[in-house]
Amino acid sequence: MNYWQRILQVAHREHRIIRNRPLYFMGSVGVIVFCAIFYLTFLDAGLPHDIPIGLVDEDNSTTSRNFCQQLDATQLGEVVYFDSFSSAREELIRGNISAVCMIPEGMNEDIQAFRQPKITFYINGLYFVSGALAWKDLLTMVNLTNGAVQRQVFRAKGYNDDQIMGLIRPIDVDTHQIGNVTTNYNYYLTSILLPGILEMIVILVFIYSLGAELKFSTSRHLLDTSGHSIVTALAGKLLVWTVIFSLIGFILVMLLYHWMHFPMSGKIFNMFIAMFLMILASEAVAIFIIEMLPVPRLALSIGALYSVLGLSLSGFTLPIEAMPPYIQGLAAMFPLRHYYLFYVQEAIFGAGFAGWWKEVVWLLCFLFVPIFGLKRLKMAYIHQNYPKE
Repeated sequence: MNYWQRILQVAHREHRIIRNRPLYFMGSVGVIVFCAIFYLTFLDAGLPHDIPIGLVDEDNSTTSRNFCQQLDATQLGEVVYFDSFSSAREELIRGNISAVCMIPEGMNEDIQAFRQPKITFYINGLYFVSGALAWKDLLTMVNLTNGAVQRQVFRAKGYNDDQIMGLIRPIDVDTHQIGNVTTNYNYYLTSILLPGILEMIVILVFIYSLGAELKFSTSRHLLDTSGHSIVTALAGKLLVWTVIFSLIGFILVMLLYHWMHFPMSGKIFNMFIAMFLMILASEAVAIFIIEMLPVPRLALSIGALYSVLGLSLSGFTLPIEAMPPYIQGLAAMFPLRHYYLFYVQEAIFGAGFAGWWKEVVWLLCFLFVPIFGLKRLKMAYIHQNYPKE
């Protein structure tokens, strides 16, 4: 029996195991389907809106009432009125509102007398997104109110509108939000979260697939089927799981960039390449982990830790450049980091091969990592002298 026939025999064996153990289906297809539905529906609105903002108006003047109405009319904020600061503070502590705005007594009189009134904000920083958006909304409305007051003063002095805008805002800011014009959190988060979850699934499921041979003492049968070649055994398993994970990955890419119309400046085919290479690199990492720790329980724990760190060190939430230098070096050890850089160059900038060829090289380098532990894994499969629980 030749090499390819042995691989097909191992693949047929692996296919039979997958059919007889529903855990594999639920741990791969079931998890990614649940996460896709959850994130795509949870972030369907794109940007959080109607964030509750407590407002205490101690001035009760025309200016303060207009400020309150304008704040309530914005998409981000929804004003909740309070009679006193103590009641607003209590609701802020309980988490029922994201911010409190205090309009001091005599604010309108201070404005008319060219004194500088102070509007006080209290932001709940425990909830980062809602707190940051509430801060942005309040700051925008204060700046607009400030501009409106200055405009009335300049109009009274006889300036025209062009002169007034030049005095109020001498420098105009022209902002271009590349790749996410609408500030859609779904585009920002889901584009990397779902591939990151898929990477986690690949690592954990494949570690379990290899570790189960030790747990159920079937590793010697696997070696017999492969002709006592650990390379053939791994190739047969990889053949089945790579097809399964690649189908999941390709459907995920189609879901995001074709059916859901996520921003795509480049070609969707190139994202298929990125997804396929990330899956191969993740499988290589899974093999290396079970080689170094041929104990299913410990290997799964290390795989889970590695996958979670990959999400943190991919750079899509906090730029790697802002982290300490030694952390920046560690980030290169995670396939998701290179997938993210590939995604930035292709989906956001549309740079093509010239922008992401280095990430392809990095992902291909992961494929050589399992070579260093093949003998150790084969010995573990032969002797079965490691804890199975």
